[in-house]
Amino acid sequence: MNSALEIRGFNLDAPSFAAIIALLVLGIIIMSSASISLADRDIGEPFFFFSRQLGAVFIGLLAALILTMIPTELWYRYHWVLLIACMLLLVSVFLPGFSRTVNGSTRWLDFGAISLQPSEPARVCLILYLGSYIVRQQASLSASLVGFLKPMIAVTAVSALLLFQPDFGAAVVVTLTSIGLLFIGGARIRDFVVAFCIASVALSALAYSSPYRMERLLGFLDPWADPYGKGFQLTQSLIAVGRGNWFGVGLGDSVQKLFYLPEAHTDFVFAVLAEELGFMGVTLTVLLFGVIVLRAIALGPKAASVNMPFHGLVSTGIAMTLGLQAFINMGVNTGMLPTKGLTLPLISYGRTSMVTTLISLGLLIRIQHEVQNEVCRRVTVRAQRKKKQ
Repeated sequence: MNSALEIRGFNLDAPSFAAIIALLVLGIIIMSSASISLADRDIGEPFFFFSRQLGAVFIGLLAALILTMIPTELWYRYHWVLLIACMLLLVSVFLPGFSRTVNGSTRWLDFGAISLQPSEPARVCLILYLGSYIVRQQASLSASLVGFLKPMIAVTAVSALLLFQPDFGAAVVVTLTSIGLLFIGGARIRDFVVAFCIASVALSALAYSSPYRMERLLGFLDPWADPYGKGFQLTQSLIAVGRGNWFGVGLGDSVQKLFYLPEAHTDFVFAVLAEELGFMGVTLTVLLFGVIVLRAIALGPKAASVNMPFHGLVSTGIAMTLGLQAFINMGVNTGMLPTKGLTLPLISYGRTSMVTTLISLGLLIRIQHEVQNEVCRRVTVRAQRKKKQ
């Protein structure tokens, strides 16, 4: 069954598009609810975060619209520019006079009224570069260790720069997405296994080498052992999730957002969602993310079947990044994973995150359009050949 919706010659994947819009609307509502008390107390403007997030949504949608008009082939050709841009973005936070440190992490560039988290667009650049490399170096990647190590050097450099910020959660997402993409792209199983093991050992060693990270890790294992200390954030999140029950306490009626749950509108907005909308709201959110991720992954084989491997790899990379980030954020909020500081895409407050997520989804929509166009073209050609015969 064809799920494409054609609007003035542009093919939209109807389920994915509907899920994106639904998550955007849900995110604005829940983020506004989670932040209103904090904004009123600290800033004196109840809708301060709401208005800023709405501005980010507008910019992100405009950027996504522009990207839907740019041929995907352009990103394939300028792969080296994307890699340079990725590195420059990550290095820029270490430049004196521009960087801003928050809670011990130097992840932002400060331009007065505007702040930017470079790691977000850098991850999109890396996905595009890896997709191009895999297609161009397919034979080398699938036949030799050197072909696998070349992109892994870039991935290691990106992960190292993220860890220096430090941004452990983003480094985990980048590493897992990159290794997974190279494996899907044809890397040998032994190279994949070795890289995965090395990455796991390295990330584990980094976690254990830092007292701060160890504290967060141990706090996640038993938050109730120190509910007013290192386990405070997680216990408050679990209380919020538990209060939600089946149908929630009602939109706007969360108690935990009233200065009990730290970062209620950013990293822990999912807990507020669970409290106000309950199990049914959580299930709906997971299903909406599932629709976007699974349809983007399914686009990979479809693109490969019409000789568009780059399109398929990029859509898969976007799906893996979006899915991993959502999974980790939800896992942190429900006590299944240690705190990572990752936002929930399209829902958490974070202007750079919102704009970058919408940009990546704009790329995905363009890819879906081009692949569907090629499928339709081939069907038409086959039909015309049959008529001639």
